Amino acid sequence: MQIDFAIIGGSFAGLSAALQLARARRHVLVVDAGQRRNRCVDDAGQTSHGFMSQDGRAPAAIAADGKAQLLRYPNVQWLDGLADEARIGADGQLDFRVGDMAVSAGRLILATGVRDTLPPVPGLAERWGRSVFHCPYCHGYELDAGEIGIIAAGPLAQHHAHMLPDWGRTTLFLNGAYESGDEERAALARRGTRIEATPVARIEGEADVVLADGRVLRMNGLFTQPRTAMASPVAEQLGCAMVDGPMGPFIQVGATQETSVPNVFACGDAARAAGNVALAVGDGVMAGLGAHRSTMF
Repeated sequence: MQIDFAIIGGSFAGLSAALQLARARRHVLVVDAGQRRNRCVDDAGQTSHGFMSQDGRAPAAIAADGKAQLLRYPNVQWLDGLADEARIGADGQLDFRVGDMAVSAGRLILATGVRDTLPPVPGLAERWGRSVFHCPYCHGYELDAGEIGIIAAGPLAQHHAHMLPDWGRTTLFLNGAYESGDEERAALARRGTRIEATPVARIEGEADVVLADGRVLRMNGLFTQPRTAMASPVAEQLGCAMVDGPMGPFIQVGATQETSVPNVFACGDAARAAGNVALAVGDGVMAGLGAHRSTMF
């Protein structure tokens, strides 16, 4: 298949990028495997927050509406499947495969997202997206200013520990992930964050933290710092430069979401250190505009 613009990833960033190109009357192919980062949240019937006009809706519903609106444009094609075996062709085209189908595109937008790896605490992964979160702005308000726990995965937990007292009474569970110094302890005390050094044995109930000494601290919700990795090998296959972010590597992009590889753009969680639905949509707009304008300027 030969196409002007291909987008790998059909979640919030990819849909947003595709919409800009569709409205520019360009022929667009979206390749999607239906593996949104927050699909576990979709399964739990939870809601997305902080995205104007969509606050409180299920992420799956927002994405489904976006896809339906996009597919009203006759110049858009949708292909279900995983993209792989990406390379730069001798003619400068961007080639990849989706199953048995070969695709060649003049411009490529990567909206491939990331995968999360959580600290190895029993019971934590089962509650991911339900009562265990990573973004206070997305989920902090719903905890009703109650008890909030932070399961440390490393020094990045300090960031959560300074922020979360604005959302509730906060306890930082060090869990042997790192050593907190006197200066940090004093700063957190000023914020009202309590520090618990006893290791965490497991998580039970909604968000109950069972400590190694048998104590059970009941929390309204928990936050942790997942380690992220690219959800697709395509960026690496094409040779896109990466940035080593605090949560994991992400694709290096410029002002119009262009990568280090000519005619390849990237957006969404794969192309920023941390994000949310609203940021992914905004990045997608810029990637679509950038890819379109690169054909002219």
